[in-house]
This record gives sequence, structure tokens and C-alpha cells, in this order.
Amino acid sequence: MANIKSAKKRILVAETRAERNKAIKSKVKTYVKKLQAAVEANDKVAAEAALRAAISEISKAETKGVYHANTASRKISRLSKAVAAMN
Repeated sequence: MANIKSAKKRILVAETRAERNKAIKSKVKTYVKKLQAAVEANDKVAAEAALRAAISEISKAETKGVYHANTASRKISRLSKAVAAMN
């Protein structure tokens, strides 16, 4: 355990940020799963709606620094490609 006051604070801040990042990533995963379920069900309307919601959440996560810009772009690209490939 840290003895220095600033080190103790950094530990607390790191834990707080880790919890926040975990919650945001979990939310993104939930939206992605909803999109994948719509794609597998071959429901174009639901998939497009889910895609908009998923892109929004991924972009928010990127803005907050949870995802690197390239990671967010890659996720959005792959999801968009999956929806576009639907019949």
C-alpha cells in the first residue's frame, strides 16, 4: 500500500476511472449484441435502428477516452458492413 498522500489519491482515482470505463464498455457491448441479434434475425429495420444506437454509444466511448479513435472506427466499420450485407 502506498504511503504518500498523492499516491493514495492516484490509486483511488484509478479505481474510479476503471469502474467508469468498465461500465461504458459494458454498455457498448450490450448495444453491439442487440445489433448482432437483429442481423442474425435478418430484421433490416431493427438492425438499422440498432446500428444508429451502437454507433452513438461507441462514439461517446471514444470521446471519453475509453476507446482509441482507430478502435472505435474499426468497430463502427465492421458493424456498418454487417448491416449493409443484409438482404
